[in-house]
Amino acid sequence: QLGVGNSGVEIGKLNSALGERRAGRQPAARKPRVPAIVHPLPPDAAASNLPRVGPSVARLLEQLIHGKNEPNRIVTIEDVLRISPRRYIDYSNLTKIGEMLGPIGDVTVAGEVVDIREQYGRARPFTVARISDGTGTLRLVWFSTFITKQLAEGERIYASGTIQGSYNGLEIISPEWEKADGPTLTTNRIAPVYPLTKGLYQKTMRAITRNALDATRSKLVDWLAEARPYLDKTVDLPPIDETYERLHYPEMMDQIAASKRRLMFENLFLLQLGLVHRKQSIQASPGQPLTINWDVVDRFRESLPFTLTGAQQRVIDEIMSDIRQPTPMTRLLQGDVGSGKTAVAATIALVARNNGKQTAFMAPTELLAEQHERSLRRLYAGLPEDGRPAIALLTGSTRAKRRREIDAAMTTGEIDILVGTHALVQDAVTFHDLALAIVDEQHRFGVKQRALLAQKANNVQPHMLSMTATPIPRTLNLVLSGDLDVSIMDEQPPGRIPIETRLYRKPQRADAYRLVREEIERGHQVFVICPLVEESEVIEAKAAVEEAQRLKDQVFPDLRIDVVHGKMPSKKKDEVMTAFRDHQFDILVSTSVIEVGIDIPNATVMMIEGADRFGLSQLHQFRGRVGRGGAKSYCILLADDSSATGDARLQTMVATDDGFLLAEKDLELRGPGDFMGTRQSGLPELDWLDDGFDTRLIEVARAAAVRLLADDPAIDIRRFPRLKPRLQQYWATAPVIDTSKS
Repeated sequence: QLGVGNSGVEIGKLNSALGERRAGRQPAARKPRVPAIVHPLPPDAAASNLPRVGPSVARLLEQLIHGKNEPNRIVTIEDVLRISPRRYIDYSNLTKIGEMLGPIGDVTVAGEVVDIREQYGRARPFTVARISDGTGTLRLVWFSTFITKQLAEGERIYASGTIQGSYNGLEIISPEWEKADGPTLTTNRIAPVYPLTKGLYQKTMRAITRNALDATRSKLVDWLAEARPYLDKTVDLPPIDETYERLHYPEMMDQIAASKRRLMFENLFLLQLGLVHRKQSIQASPGQPLTINWDVVDRFRESLPFTLTGAQQRVIDEIMSDIRQPTPMTRLLQGDVGSGKTAVAATIALVARNNGKQTAFMAPTELLAEQHERSLRRLYAGLPEDGRPAIALLTGSTRAKRRREIDAAMTTGEIDILVGTHALVQDAVTFHDLALAIVDEQHRFGVKQRALLAQKANNVQPHMLSMTATPIPRTLNLVLSGDLDVSIMDEQPPGRIPIETRLYRKPQRADAYRLVREEIERGHQVFVICPLVEESEVIEAKAAVEEAQRLKDQVFPDLRIDVVHGKMPSKKKDEVMTAFRDHQFDILVSTSVIEVGIDIPNATVMMIEGADRFGLSQLHQFRGRVGRGGAKSYCILLADDSSATGDARLQTMVATDDGFLLAEKDLELRGPGDFMGTRQSGLPELDWLDDGFDTRLIEVARAAAVRLLADDPAIDIRRFPRLKPRLQQYWATAPVIDTSKS
């Protein structure tokens, strides 16, 4: 292969490939190409210091890398180096024209331009050139006339693209091309294909990344080298300069995976260092050990109108073991939809109350907060009146007079459990003695909000129990909730009627609508989920409104239909959901924002349009919105396209209602992307995870972080002069390392 920097060798080989020049034709007079002079630059320098990056290109790079939300954030050279090509085209196959017997895929040919001219078609002008390498000629076609200003007869070029057959013979349409008097970025090699934004082109991006590599070659700092003594010896990660070079301009395709693996590990290791450090810091804080009165706990269990499952008993025991300790509990409770997490939370809150302590129970929306308050009152209803915890509800809608009453009762300790939304973390809310904080759907709250809630305790860290209804694969827990211990409830209460899941194709839509009508005639209600539109929440909202109108006009003109979507204000969404709960209409059309945990016992059908666009875990979450009452319920999967992979995936939904099994299957089939929404908000971004997800790498990163922090809990900057600044930079939005001590 002809490599970058070997222009003399390239030209020599090209001359031998060309054979004799066409008699009498001389190359057009052109100025020799002068390569851009790239001066050494540190990786944190602005990308605008690079050749080819003027003000307009710099703005386009900002848009590409940081998005429209951070338009004024400067793009550094390292930001450019960390742009991952979307794919690669292998143009390293240098082929003689005379050996091409037909369309043969992607190739590079080396030849002399024997003629080039503009031609005019029906729609627009185009350029046609013929090149010869001495063994034959090949036709090149560009749908632009600008090429004639760049290329002249007699010039030697590389041309790369896909060989096609036409009535004109073999040709390449819109080939990549480069002159043979300099290093190549595209032709005669494996070429990167970058994500772009309007106004930015592949040729420009390749030149910029090449210049970025050349500028930083002697300036890159391999901070990971300081952590290598703590890494598993079997983990082979290339040095950083080689990583970036092979990411952008690999010599062989198998070098790409090693580069992405190194960059993925960097992210995972920095994340795990921060999470483990945070967990250790919390555990080093003074806690509030609670005394367990098992007689009270047993009386509560006996008062319940149902028997706790084995999974509930096991998780309660795990939590009891935590809250007895003088160190604060930080535990995540994962329970599938309907597994009984609220009963577990009620048991622990009762223990806190028996110790004279208070509990804060925070939910992401007013509807969920109200639902939790009602559930707690029902669960405690079987206890004697003097044994029931006093419960209050505080949300953004709580009137000022009631808010003042709650504040006064909280300060004196008259209220045992305060249920609410983010209103709980407001300055005006004062707890008498907060010992337990319960956070439902914990990923919906930022790290900062949970920290503010913890600060409501009297200079002592409260026990923290986070809950989620989203089953997460075991290995991903280290990424999504690595600072928490995890309890899993994977058992449903007995006697629950299973939800029947049916898969329908477009021709069977009438059958699906027939089932919907039958259920509504029985007095039940129906959810309809619109297809996922990843590119735009606005388009998704518009589609939901249009689908609701279509159902009203064409399918169910006699039924009551309403709509909810992500662009609605929260108050309006709550009003619609409350009206649906109160059976003021029959069908709720929704985008994928439908609230996890909302309890509509009368809803018996969940119909999901475009089911093949959703991950299994999200489909399972939708399915969990029905089956909350005593009636048989249905989940209808309406799929757009039929494929062997898609059919097998959706048949898995039909076959099982085990959310944890579906989560593992989702990870296997689609990678970790679908689970990133369940991360604790406020954590650093995770890049590279979808580029060849490797569960072992997560475990290696975790083990290395634990070993390093065991050796040096403060990560002393004198020992880690490169690693520590990188860690602080990575966690800049959610600091976890106390920099004042080292």
